Amino acid sequence: MIFVTVGTHEQPFDRLIREIDRLKGTGEIRCDVMIQTGYCSYRPVNCSFRQWLTPAEMSRYTEEAHIVITHGGPSSFLAVVSAGKVPIVVPRRKQYGEHVNDHQFEFANKVAERYGNILVAADVKELGRMIADYDKLTETMNTAAMSNNRKFVRDFEALIGDLMNTASKGRGTKKRGGER
Repeated sequence: MIFVTVGTHEQPFDRLIREIDRLKGTGEIRCDVMIQTGYCSYRPVNCSFRQWLTPAEMSRYTEEAHIVITHGGPSSFLAVVSAGKVPIVVPRRKQYGEHVNDHQFEFANKVAERYGNILVAADVKELGRMIADYDKLTETMNTAAMSNNRKFVRDFEALIGDLMNTASKGRGTKKRGGER
């Protein structure tokens, strides 16, 4: 089974849901698919779906699924990692009206680079290949990288600090009188 979750963010993530539904409809996905659709306006015709799931249901689907595909919200993909699985992360993008900026894209790529335990699909058109090659792509990935909580929290804080420093360097702060 494949489990897909778009989380609870109020902007629709129809781009992801449409592509998964298309892949299931064309037979590129042959197994069952369950999608948590959240605020999406598109309703799948080839996959099972529910708008909302309880935390217990989310955990159950995550445990039962062979592949979990999630948006780029840290709590969603880190829950999959903590279950010992490698998620396929599809970040919401500003250009499609899915979020206010591209922080999910930037963050997911940093986590993938630093920890090597998530797959990031920069474009939904990559999903068919990633799903077909999932076992090969993940066979050498470190699913235990975040199991040591204290080390993970320290590394996670460092990653957030790095991202915040990078973001603040690009903006600068404006002072009164137009000085920088």
